Amino acid sequence: MSEQTSAPRTARARARAELTAAILESARGHLAVEGAAGLSLRAVARDLGMVSSAIYRYFPSRDDLLTRLIIDSYNSLADSVEERERAVTRRTDLRARWMAVAHGSRDWALAKPQEWALIYGSPVPGYRAPQDTIGPASRVPTLLLTILVELTTAGNVDDPQAVPRAVRASLAPIRQSLPDVVPDDLVVRGLMSWTELIGAISLEINGQFVNVVDGMDDYFDHTMRRTAEVLGLG
Repeated sequence: MSEQTSAPRTARARARAELTAAILESARGHLAVEGAAGLSLRAVARDLGMVSSAIYRYFPSRDDLLTRLIIDSYNSLADSVEERERAVTRRTDLRARWMAVAHGSRDWALAKPQEWALIYGSPVPGYRAPQDTIGPASRVPTLLLTILVELTTAGNVDDPQAVPRAVRASLAPIRQSLPDVVPDDLVVRGLMSWTELIGAISLEINGQFVNVVDGMDDYFDHTMRRTAEVLGLG
C-alpha cells in the first residue's frame, strides 16, 4: 500500500489518526504500570484531557482497545522478525534463518517487554481475543512452519520417530497449515522448539533467570543452537 493511499486524506481524518495514536501510546504506558488487566479507558482519557465519553468514539470498550494493542504488538514483532529473517541472504541455510527468528524475537521482546507480556503473558481476566488477532499472531510462527516445510522438501529430515496416535490426533489444528509430507515427528519438534523460544524469552523478561544464569546473550544463543539441532537443522 502506498503512502498516498494509506495516509489520512482530510484534516479531520488526520486529527482522528493523531488522537488514536495518542490513545494507544497512553494505553501502552498504563500497560507498563498496571498491566493489561488494569487497563482503563477512563484513565487513558484523563491522561489526554478528554472526557471519558469522548474516548468511546474511538474505542467502544476496554476490550476493543486491548484488541488493537494486541494486534499492533503482534504486527510490530512480526515486522521486526521478518526483516531479520529476510536478511539471511543464503535462503538454503535454514539454521541461520531459525537463529534469525529466535534472536529477532528476543531483541524485540527486550526492547518492548510490556508488549511481549501482553501477547505472551498471562491471559487477561474476562477478555476473549477475537478472530482479528489470529492473522497477526500467526506471522512469526509461519516463519518456523516455512522452515519445516523447506527442510522436508529438501529431503533433510532425520529418521522421524513414531508419534503416538493420541498425539497425532492432537496435531490436527496445526496440520491444517502444513503439507502432508511434513512428518508428525517434525511437527512435534517444531512445537517443542517454539515452546523453548517463547518460554526462554518470557522467563528472561520476567526476571526468572536472575541468580540462575549470568550472560543471557550467550546462554540464549547456545540454547537456540541446540534447538536447531532438535529440529534437524545441523
